[in-house]
Amino acid sequence: MSEGMSEQLGQSIQGGVEQPSARRHVPLIERYRERLPFAPGDPVVSLQEGSTPVVPAPVLSELVGARVRLKLEGANPTGSFKDRGMTCAVSAAVREGAKAVVCASTGNTAASAAAYAARAGITCAVIVPEGKIAQGKLAQTLIHGARVISLAGNFDQALELVRQLTDTHPIVLVNSVNEFRVEGQKTAAFELHEALEGELDALCIPVGNAGNITAYWRGFSELGVKPRLFGFQAEGAAPLVTGQIVERPETVASAIRIGRPVRWEDAMAAARDSRGSIRAVSDSEILAAFRLLASKEGMFSEPASAAAVAGLLKYGAEGAEEIVCVLTGRGLKDPETAIAHNDGRVIPCPVEIERIEEAVLGDP
Repeated sequence: MSEGMSEQLGQSIQGGVEQPSARRHVPLIERYRERLPFAPGDPVVSLQEGSTPVVPAPVLSELVGARVRLKLEGANPTGSFKDRGMTCAVSAAVREGAKAVVCASTGNTAASAAAYAARAGITCAVIVPEGKIAQGKLAQTLIHGARVISLAGNFDQALELVRQLTDTHPIVLVNSVNEFRVEGQKTAAFELHEALEGELDALCIPVGNAGNITAYWRGFSELGVKPRLFGFQAEGAAPLVTGQIVERPETVASAIRIGRPVRWEDAMAAARDSRGSIRAVSDSEILAAFRLLASKEGMFSEPASAAAVAGLLKYGAEGAEEIVCVLTGRGLKDPETAIAHNDGRVIPCPVEIERIEEAVLGDP
């Protein structure tokens, strides 16, 4: 290709597609070091996390009568928002000389911890509820080399056990009880404030262990801004809504299948202080939002992400004009749910043009 043609092609690309910020390839800790508990020269374990897109959602905007955008946290390296906190938690562990990290997980934390531990060259162990982890997340965790323990119990029991373990052994706990996790995750609030130039009225977000809503509020508070925070739990796992621990949480949204959130008080304070709320949505509402996001907005998220959209659709914009829904994880994390709860079907067809025409052009 000639130099002139290369220049024309470059101009064409720049004119047709928004170019990423020059900060896009700066590790999250380096980008926000002045707002994070890391000094120059501290080790940084990074997979180039953060700087995720904020995408307009025209169909949702029309449905709720407000300008709605989607924060695509599935664009992080392991496909979920957990990477923001994990870069900080694992970097801090390495700084302290740790040789191993451990977590309890419904899937995303396990995948993220395993990846960052692999990057750091340290050992990772995860405890997951038996039969309650999506296959995409389990595959990630295993391929990164983590030791996976399948517990005959739920997430809350797993977390209690790993807390006991780290109390008596030199292993770093990297669940959201770890302050470095929250510190890293608050950077999403910084990014939104920058991307929207402060024009944000409300944030809709799924709530499971409640570390993420806590982190967003910490970030916004440090910036001196107060968008309303609307958190949404699944009806079968809604302790913050009912005010009671759920001993056997159940929901199709496995990432928020948690009955005893470790950040309970912080999450309630975030909702209260932001003049927001934490409310519940049903599994059928989550699945409807899950399908709508994919079929109308082109966004394939994991079911837990859809809880934020389901809540917005159920309860409305409440006067907010500029809204962001946080899509916490990528849909390929949980392919089983996508296949099981899909209105479409795979059409078998012989090698015959007439049958191909019928399959392609016929009624669905």
